[in-house]
Amino acid sequence: MQMSLLAPDKIQATPDNIIEISVKGKWVKVPALDANGNTIVVGGRWLKVAAIHDEEWLEREIKDPELCVKILKGRRSHGFHADIFTFAQKLPATLPKYEYSMERDSIAALRAHSFREWWEKLPQEGRKNVRRSQKRGVAVGVKQFDDDLIRAIREVNNDSPVRQKVHNVHYGKTVDQVKKDYSSFLDRSDFICANLGNEVIGFLKLVYRGEIASILNLTTKPSHYDKRPANALVAKAVELCEARGISYLTYGMYNYGNKRDSPLREFKTRSGFGEMLVPRFYIPLTIWGSLCVKLGLHRGLLGILPPDVITMGVNARARWYTLQQWISRCSSMSERPNRNRQMECSNPPAGSNL
Repeated sequence: MQMSLLAPDKIQATPDNIIEISVKGKWVKVPALDANGNTIVVGGRWLKVAAIHDEEWLEREIKDPELCVKILKGRRSHGFHADIFTFAQKLPATLPKYEYSMERDSIAALRAHSFREWWEKLPQEGRKNVRRSQKRGVAVGVKQFDDDLIRAIREVNNDSPVRQKVHNVHYGKTVDQVKKDYSSFLDRSDFICANLGNEVIGFLKLVYRGEIASILNLTTKPSHYDKRPANALVAKAVELCEARGISYLTYGMYNYGNKRDSPLREFKTRSGFGEMLVPRFYIPLTIWGSLCVKLGLHRGLLGILPPDVITMGVNARARWYTLQQWISRCSSMSERPNRNRQMECSNPPAGSNL
């Protein structure tokens, strides 16, 4: 199950047990609960689901789920209400350790202990794209998270208002906002940058989690897609993993519920990622929570709707964003002659020798 309850980045604790989290690119404050060193937050409207905040970026998995359940039930009268508590095991533990109600998270992962082994198993298209990036002048290296990198990240994010056919939530942010968005886990992260000359055309944030490393952000400039910077960034990430003795490199989910086909999954496959199924447990805390687990309602829309319906919805959303962009461009063009009429009239006509 892909939890949509929280953004997979950043946490800032405050003394009154309120934390600030990033949801769809915006920072919001939510109540939190500390349980044996784990920060628990609750999300959802009609079904309240409690989860470990930033679980997929932590170095260790939960040690005492029963304690978390006990604390959650004890705080119910204090306004911290949850219907279900969920947590997952951490790779490479794929065999269930508990007897709770369980499903499997579809994790995109690859064996990263040997760059050569990864390269030899890489699909031909993947190797071709890495070589293409090198031939077209892309240089890849690790950079320090400083003011120069923050400005470069901002430029990459501002290259297009749309990403993967949806609105780019990081488009148009200030330098301070960008710094805040990318400041998580700096003590155990690397920023890998793809450069074309002096221009940063893509970056990858790699978070180290013991014997696992996880890609937190991978963003490139659509205007330089033909240089294949994303492929070069993944290759460098595997190289760093081998140097650190990392066993697995993960990149989010492989399948998002019943959503199977997508450009992102195709990219992951061409880059050597495959599906690894990791146990995720669901512990009902209320009668409503028990009913939802039995009926499968806790999976969300992507886990309930048939794949064909999901594909139709994704395509409809893409067409909607395309229409919005077209309307925006038409509006800009209709206003432009009135604003710049005098300036444009003074310009030489096309084909002029002046």
